[in-house]
Amino acid sequence: MSEPLTSTAPGAEAVSSHDRRSPAARSLRALAVLMIAAGALALLDGLVTLVWQEPITALVALIRQDHLSSDLRQVERAAPTPVERRALASLTEERARISYLAGAEERHSANGAPVGRIWIPRVDANYVVVKGTDTEDLKSGPGIYSETRFPGIPGTTAIAGHRTTWLAPFREINFLKPGNHIMLYMPYAHFTYTVIGQRVVSPNDVGAVVSEVGYTRLVLSACTPVFTAEKRLLVYARLTRTVPVGAARLLPGGAIPQPIEAQPHAVPAARVLPAMLVSLDPNSVSPLV
Repeated sequence: MSEPLTSTAPGAEAVSSHDRRSPAARSLRALAVLMIAAGALALLDGLVTLVWQEPITALVALIRQDHLSSDLRQVERAAPTPVERRALASLTEERARISYLAGAEERHSANGAPVGRIWIPRVDANYVVVKGTDTEDLKSGPGIYSETRFPGIPGTTAIAGHRTTWLAPFREINFLKPGNHIMLYMPYAHFTYTVIGQRVVSPNDVGAVVSEVGYTRLVLSACTPVFTAEKRLLVYARLTRTVPVGAARLLPGGAIPQPIEAQPHAVPAARVLPAMLVSLDPNSVSPLV
């Protein structure tokens, strides 16, 4: 009796051999796919950053901004302390009340805490501003230089912000022109600054950012060119209008508070910019943004 006939399909031995090697082959194939995917994601991230901003840090900063907005609303609703109420009772003029409240917020706010909001209509930028310009502070939003004063205190207020990462709040400040407005909404007053010009300086020219120049001004600071930290782009603006809000409005005797307007001739022509000043501290460097 003959054995039943059997047949072996062509390549069966090769398939069997491949099956014995399949775990390693599958691992290599999976690694190759992951590397291709990682490369594609890196390329996509680079393209998005080039035309918009870095998306991963933008998402983190967006979440932080949402939390800061909630915290800022609590600050805005907070009533003056008993000590502040006694001090305010002796201040009958809007400017003095605003300056006092600005100093109180400057002293009591921790680095990284929300202190106000900046709105730049020309470039549609609207962000919560924090105190401080350390690396961690600027991950949350634009920050006020600790070497300068809070809005409402005569002198210079300087704010730094990123242009490509962490929501890139100052990405388009290079488009600001003389006459454009920058708004700062603080818990005690709303400030309108009018742009008077721009300047590009070296990173260690701290004086061009923080120096006092004889009038109250705002300086925006960001790295330039975009994607580098080679230079600093500075946008200069002069305070032109102040509207008291919150406790600054509650004048003794029920007097009606009035906006504080700058004199029309107080805004210099675009060509008149503060001179390049020597750094106040040669060892100090502006934050890399």
